[in-house]
Amino acid sequence: MNQDVMLKRLAALDSNTVSDALDFLGLPGATFGLRPLWDCPKVVGRASTVQLAAKTDAAPTVHLITPVIQAIETDDRVLVIAGGIEGVSCWGDILANAAVAKRVRGSIIDGCSRDIDGSAEIDYPVYGRAVTMISARNRVVQVDAACPVLVAGVTVNQDDYVIADNCGTVFVPAGQIDPVLALGERIARRQHAMVEAVRAGRSVADVMHDSQFEAINTEHHHR
Repeated sequence: MNQDVMLKRLAALDSNTVSDALDFLGLPGATFGLRPLWDCPKVVGRASTVQLAAKTDAAPTVHLITPVIQAIETDDRVLVIAGGIEGVSCWGDILANAAVAKRVRGSIIDGCSRDIDGSAEIDYPVYGRAVTMISARNRVVQVDAACPVLVAGVTVNQDDYVIADNCGTVFVPAGQIDPVLALGERIARRQHAMVEAVRAGRSVADVMHDSQFEAINTEHHHR
């Protein structure tokens, strides 16, 4: 299926629904702790992965992440940055401006960002663990890119799908996007019907009974 269509279908869902779909399918992908670092929009796209690590020598290096941004040529990219150090920045406003110039959709950082107002001023979405003012310079280096990375306990590969919103960040393996979207859309329809039933006066105990959720699973397995 066309990539634009896939991304539009994913964008029509939310992180909760995608997490539920992964649960039903027995797949990892949902994370905890990677939240919007300003009041930013939802991010949906394909992962461009970056692996960082602590700097261990005094030799000068190319600034982390800049080569990855420079090489981007499509408008579907989300930077997925692993290996951040607690309390140390691995994102800032200069990188954000460079990313906007390359039509990058946002950054998901297993770490911290500085200059967060600079990202907010240009509407560049940043998700991560925390905000700091401590610079990455002479503390953190980029060691790899377009490689498998571990982000909040989840392995993310180059080109995996990403959805991040106010509830957090979820990664979907590229090879599983079809079943995850199909099941996510079914879950979203059922959730909507459940909300409508409660609003119409039906007992919330009945509506929220485990059997209602299992019906989604049963429907999935009988397709």
